[in-house]
Amino acid sequence: MSATLGTLLHELQPEWKIVAFERLSEVAQESSNPWNNAGTGHAALCELNYMPQQGDAPLDPAKAVSINEQFQQSRQFWSSLVEKGVLDAPSTFINATPHMTFVRGEKDVAYLKNRYEVLKKQPLFAGIEYSEDSRVINTWAPLLMQQRRKGEPFAATRVPAGTDVDFGALTRQLFDHLTDSGVTLRTNHEVRSLKKQKDGTWLVKYRNRIGHTPNEVKARFVFVGAGGWALKLLQNSGIPEIKGYGVFPIGGQFLKTTNPTVVSQHKAKVYSQASVGAPPMSVPHLDTRVVDGEASLMFGPFATFSPKFLKNGSMLDIVSQVRTHNLLPMLQVAVKNPDLITYLVSELLKNHAKKVDSLRTFMPTAKDEDWTLIDAGQRAQVMKKDPKKGGILQFGTEVVAAADGSIAGLLGASPGASTAVPIMLDLLKKCFPTEYPGWESELRALIPTFGKKLNDDAALAEQSTETTAAALGINV
Repeated sequence: MSATLGTLLHELQPEWKIVAFERLSEVAQESSNPWNNAGTGHAALCELNYMPQQGDAPLDPAKAVSINEQFQQSRQFWSSLVEKGVLDAPSTFINATPHMTFVRGEKDVAYLKNRYEVLKKQPLFAGIEYSEDSRVINTWAPLLMQQRRKGEPFAATRVPAGTDVDFGALTRQLFDHLTDSGVTLRTNHEVRSLKKQKDGTWLVKYRNRIGHTPNEVKARFVFVGAGGWALKLLQNSGIPEIKGYGVFPIGGQFLKTTNPTVVSQHKAKVYSQASVGAPPMSVPHLDTRVVDGEASLMFGPFATFSPKFLKNGSMLDIVSQVRTHNLLPMLQVAVKNPDLITYLVSELLKNHAKKVDSLRTFMPTAKDEDWTLIDAGQRAQVMKKDPKKGGILQFGTEVVAAADGSIAGLLGASPGASTAVPIMLDLLKKCFPTEYPGWESELRALIPTFGKKLNDDAALAEQSTETTAAALGINV
């Protein structure tokens, strides 16, 4: 998020001075690190939680279409940056990987077929395929079908035009370009305080984590893209807009294999339904990953718990966030989400063998010895006040900005990085209302369909996806 915003601002106002602070020795070591996330270019092609069944109501594709629209903006932006030489060869950060959904049981099969019938009419979902035939699914993803129990209802959808994205590589390349262009990046520097000055600027106090040397800088605008720590810094700023917010940290693990015999049989990201009580970010999926040119498979995530807001956070994070204005909403979230607590406890009780057993619902031939556990990043799920429910647990990403636009921060998780570009465009419009109208022509140069809805124009949608696929080398 910070790399995306910095790049947009630098492209729009190259004369502005930008300074970025990173707590760790390198950028992209937390949620953007490729092993801390699933690398899915979230476009709602396979994620069922963007189009849930609401009782007997007809399935509504609006949220799925909206997520896809956002990802298309990210694709266009990356394509422009590749053409400008800002980003390296596309294969260093994005690779074509079909997106699939696989479900079992009559109820879920009926739902998936209904979802397919609705989505195939949407221009942005052109090319989606559906099958209940084991022979067809076997050609898509052989590991799903080998030794599958006969008589079990199952179905799958497939979109060949899906992607696998290394957001760590993407983030590093964006920062490399920024620093080459005069932007200052201070690694091993931790922001300790944000205080509004009488002249409207912000006094940012920070210290070097090596030696703890303190320093400070004044800024006309501050963006807090600190992952789970964004809440802490926004609270420290004292802006009233952060009142009522809290976050609930959920860690994760993935099973990973680099066994070439196994990896060669699966090229897809295959999502399914979430377990009862599980948050949407915990939907099980078996994914192809390409990191530093090497393919591997990951399955998960399995929830873990730590009071830290970041992998490199503090054990006191979950307690230190408590304020009088957010205590009640957080308590109400705890009371109203017993299924989540039950789910977390059940996940924590799973050993390696039990986790491979979960994998076998996807891949019946999985062998314990082929898979190792890796720790993923921390996800800080938003808890906030709600006028009707008192307190709610919110999934997704949310920008919190001061009324005067002088400071903003990002809370939440998935779809996160995949939709960084449209999220940052919204932030620019909100925080720079005077400059924004003058930026629109440049934004159209970077994002050709800026201001348009692709799903409303089938021809434009096809043209855009074909153009970006060619630029990013992800033709299928």
